[in-house]
Amino acid sequence: MSFSASGARAEVESAPPVPAGPGFLYLASQSPRRRTLLEGLGLRVEPLLPGPEEDAEALEAFRSGEAPADYVKRVALAKLDAARARHAARNLHAAPILAADTIVAIGGHLLGKPADATEAHEMLERLSGITHRVLTAVCVARGKRTLQAITVSRVRFARLSTQAIATYVATGEPLDKAGAYAIQGGAASFVRSVQGSYSGIVGLPLAETVALLRRAGLPLP
Repeated sequence: MSFSASGARAEVESAPPVPAGPGFLYLASQSPRRRTLLEGLGLRVEPLLPGPEEDAEALEAFRSGEAPADYVKRVALAKLDAARARHAARNLHAAPILAADTIVAIGGHLLGKPADATEAHEMLERLSGITHRVLTAVCVARGKRTLQAITVSRVRFARLSTQAIATYVATGEPLDKAGAYAIQGGAASFVRSVQGSYSGIVGLPLAETVALLRRAGLPLP
């Protein structure tokens, strides 16, 4: 399988049909934003989350010298593989499984989720007044098939004052977000321009995701 920045590539063979009725899939993500986006498509979404014995954060560890696109594709696939194992171990009924990962990049430098308020403040200072990239990779599993896509968007921030950054960090919102901000939240006023997929910046590029889910057999218009 290969990723495509402009869309999705998948195996050509037909996927088996999902159970009758509205579309159903498992979501291998703890992100409420991704679930909300999928439910907005009229899908029924069941979280397929890590058990207490799993170290889910370890999947997101950076590797020295890894390019942003390589990182986000690797992590999304690792999340999907972990979810497949979870699905089998829990003896759940068959349905597509979706996993995704989002990263912020300045050049080749990756900005993941900040460890604390100090790191969040430092990240936002770095993003102030410049254009950065937001990369989101999406993977969908249906049986043994894996369908994949990636989007790359560009976001330009206004120049941020120290007070504006401190006020935003104090809300706590940046602490579980790649790049220390949520474009759909309190950081909306920081954004001067966006090129690419807004929903991809939120965490799930909808056009590419719909294309993958159709190929996986979900009844989407």
